[in-house]
Amino acid sequence: MELVNHIILLAGLLLLLAIFAGQVSSRIGAPVLLVFLALGMLAGEDGYGIFFNDYQLAYLIGSLALAVILFDGGLRTRAETFKLARWPALSLATVGVVVTAGVTGLAAALALDLGWREGLLVGAIVASTDAAAVFFLLHLRGLGLRARVSATLEVESGLNDPMAVLLTVVAITLVTAPGPISGWHLALEFVLEMGGGAALGVIAGFALVGLVNRLELADGLYPILALSAALFVYGLAQALGTSGFMAVYLAGFILGNKRHKADRLIRRFHDGLAWLAQITLFVMLGLLVTPSKLEPFAAEAVLVALALVFLARPLAVFISLAPLRFSWGELWFMSWVGLRGAVPIVLGTMPVLAGVPGAETYFGIAFVVVLVSLVVQGWTVGLAARLLGMLAPAEPEAPTRADFDLAGEEGRQLAVFTVAPDSEAATRTRGRLLIPENVQVLTLIQNGCPVRPEDAAGLQPGDAVLCLGDPPALAVMDRLFGRRAAGVAQRQGIGDFQLQADTPAREVGLLYGFDPGPDGDLMLGAFLAKRLGRTPALGDRARAGEVELVAAQMDGDRLVQVGIDLTPEEERGWSRVKTRLAGFRRRPKQAPLEAAE
Repeated sequence: MELVNHIILLAGLLLLLAIFAGQVSSRIGAPVLLVFLALGMLAGEDGYGIFFNDYQLAYLIGSLALAVILFDGGLRTRAETFKLARWPALSLATVGVVVTAGVTGLAAALALDLGWREGLLVGAIVASTDAAAVFFLLHLRGLGLRARVSATLEVESGLNDPMAVLLTVVAITLVTAPGPISGWHLALEFVLEMGGGAALGVIAGFALVGLVNRLELADGLYPILALSAALFVYGLAQALGTSGFMAVYLAGFILGNKRHKADRLIRRFHDGLAWLAQITLFVMLGLLVTPSKLEPFAAEAVLVALALVFLARPLAVFISLAPLRFSWGELWFMSWVGLRGAVPIVLGTMPVLAGVPGAETYFGIAFVVVLVSLVVQGWTVGLAARLLGMLAPAEPEAPTRADFDLAGEEGRQLAVFTVAPDSEAATRTRGRLLIPENVQVLTLIQNGCPVRPEDAAGLQPGDAVLCLGDPPALAVMDRLFGRRAAGVAQRQGIGDFQLQADTPAREVGLLYGFDPGPDGDLMLGAFLAKRLGRTPALGDRARAGEVELVAAQMDGDRLVQVGIDLTPEEERGWSRVKTRLAGFRRRPKQAPLEAAE
């Protein structure tokens, strides 16, 4: 009885410490997941003295936590993001994982004096990027990255686990029972893992949407229904021999992008639950490792980690994305943001459970690789984004917003927005706000009194605005009411000047010294799209003479503003200075084009 009480006390204390430590880490710029991991190590055998070495329990808790994290990641991934990045992400999740495993495996074999089978096992364990680390990095660190780059990293992290699991299982088989493996057998396993998991996830996602809309439950039960379905889908996929990771991610993706009456309830619940899963997972993995036992192979493991960061990941990115028209800067940045996290450590428990000789060494190597990745890559990703020009226009901060699901109004919500200081809503008159057509402004609350929208001259900070609309349209409204980034942060990634996308390209060429050729009759937005060879995404760039055109502002899929960058990202040194000065000399005092406000 006392033991149970002590376990509950320690669990609560560790969770509280993790939350407080996370607040401290955000102030010093440290990756919060690294802090959770370090907290577990400090509480473990070599620190406070908590002894935990149950790999079976760790694998169980790790699998449950990853299922929750991936389901939440699917909920967060917008359909536009998936559509923008599906092919590069799929290439990285398949070809990229294989290349990473092979190159890292070779480095492990050389550094640790292993056979090629054992080296491949190490490479397979650490081959996939981590959903928890990448989702946190993209959504919670406030990094405004180019849309296509951000989308590729996000979707890749949700899709690449099945290939890493398959390679790990194959490598364990090769180590424990050496012998030839049929190529047809591997191909069949791959199709079953990826295709079977995807099919099951899509079917389950649509079924879950139907259940949410048809069942009349208490508000608090809809998130529980979604969680139960996520765990059921993961377990069913694993039992059928397909990928539970793939299935649960796609089930969350379908649920998050289809209209249903409990959207906000489910999102809020799973946001908190995903945080709990991340804290539990990383603290537990920190408890599982004993730093003193890593000393015999720590130096070699660091070499493997460096080979992964500086050789394997860049090769994987360049080989996988070579035909997909990414710039050099984008390729190098995605090479740097291949963060490793919980997945390699959880996969590192598989050799232990399978009885592979020296399995704890493989687990220790995986842990060191994750530690190096979080320290080296996680701590410097913001710097890398600035150096490589990957920052896109900063999004406004999320506004204060309360949502209410309406009974009988499938897919429509009431939302109450609070006008933030320096928001677009506070700095423009009501008639100049771009409100989506399918959003209805019902009433305003000004100085505590209700005001009809047509009677209000404008909005002031602190006003409340009651709106009715569907979730995607209300998400657009967030940009109107959230506080805009100030100073440099607001201008990063959008170029030196901004012009409307319907400005004639020929006039812009005359102004900034480039010849649009036969495309001069196109509008600037269409000209940029033709240079890119596809529909522009936020932050996309294309060279035009001595300047660079930037997709600076989007309204859904429609390009609204194009930035003019006088210092293209591939230029360096004195040539950048000359180009910038020349551009400012070319800019007229009274520009004939309507510039963005």
